[in-house]
Amino acid sequence: MSIKRSIHNFIILAFTFSFTFCAAPEQQNEAFSILQEQNFDTTIDNKPVKLFTLENDEITVFVTNYGARIVGILAPDKHGNVEDISLGYASISDYIKDGMFLGTAVGPYANRIGDAAFTLDSLTYNLEDNDNGNTLHSGSTGFQQVVWDVEQTGDSLIFSYTHPHLLGGFPGPVHVDMIYSLNDNNEFIIDMKASSERATVINLTNHAYFNLKGEAGGDILGHMLMINADSTTPVNEALIPTGEIVTVKNGPFDFTSPKRIGDDINAEHQQLIYGRGYDHNWVLNEKNTDEPVLAARLSEPVSGRVLEVYTTEPGIQFYSGNFMDGTVKGKYGKALNYREALALEPQNFPDSPNIPSFPNAVLKPGEEYHHTIIFKFDVED
Repeated sequence: MSIKRSIHNFIILAFTFSFTFCAAPEQQNEAFSILQEQNFDTTIDNKPVKLFTLENDEITVFVTNYGARIVGILAPDKHGNVEDISLGYASISDYIKDGMFLGTAVGPYANRIGDAAFTLDSLTYNLEDNDNGNTLHSGSTGFQQVVWDVEQTGDSLIFSYTHPHLLGGFPGPVHVDMIYSLNDNNEFIIDMKASSERATVINLTNHAYFNLKGEAGGDILGHMLMINADSTTPVNEALIPTGEIVTVKNGPFDFTSPKRIGDDINAEHQQLIYGRGYDHNWVLNEKNTDEPVLAARLSEPVSGRVLEVYTTEPGIQFYSGNFMDGTVKGKYGKALNYREALALEPQNFPDSPNIPSFPNAVLKPGEEYHHTIIFKFDVED
């Protein structure tokens, strides 16, 4: 069923309350915390940082150009109640301290690279070790710390950035353009393109965290998840892929039909022990397509909210919030606790630069990398 309820008036009211300091209903009080543009209006590395809004009659997405991050997503449930279903912070000062990659664009290489190094054209590139001897999400100089150049045109935000040669160890320079847009079909689209002056490795995604009950709305174990994949890439104890591709059939990684996330998450399975739950790459049944295909479908039975994820890449990382520990508070001042959000990150396979049998991750001069992600929002009874 398509969403029929508008939140436009709700946004206007929430914005008004943020300036009048009047008492407001709880839902509106929660919303206006991310409408405080002054909390994002600053300068970092001599570049302006801002908060931007994309909205249609039903969905509102808040984005900052610091890390090209999704700050929040307001969406109605089947009764028209509006909640913020994407984790974030209320100010840039919290994002500067962020270690969870909340809502950020991830690159030049998303996910893990084993032993913090790779070899390309007989040259070995040493990367930052920020994850037990490995590189996670390109280290501390990745896209999460970048103030992107941005232009807003109608219902789109156009971000651009050039990643310098050997910053974080990655060859380049690599120029990246990303277009964020929201259409009338409630599709939030992230269209990413990259080119490089030298042969390099590339793998771009977005690290949005979702809870369809609302930020800090309790654990995500009752969410229903379908992943359009018959196999995964198992990992070792450091969460680096072994190079194998194994079937998910009849096991805890089988999400080929919708299943409660909590049904098997605590099973006595070595892969779940390594990841403290789900933190793995699924091999999509349809992959490397020119047009985005359905990778995953997430739903929450009580609210009726639905999220579909589409991609042009061959894999999707499902992370079930296993390392969230309540020490960080989100934009509404509530602790972000264990398994209270999840990430569905379409991308190439982890450690592809070091595993020849995995899909190619090399970008050569004269070539263009292109990845499209669609987050589509809906409700069902």
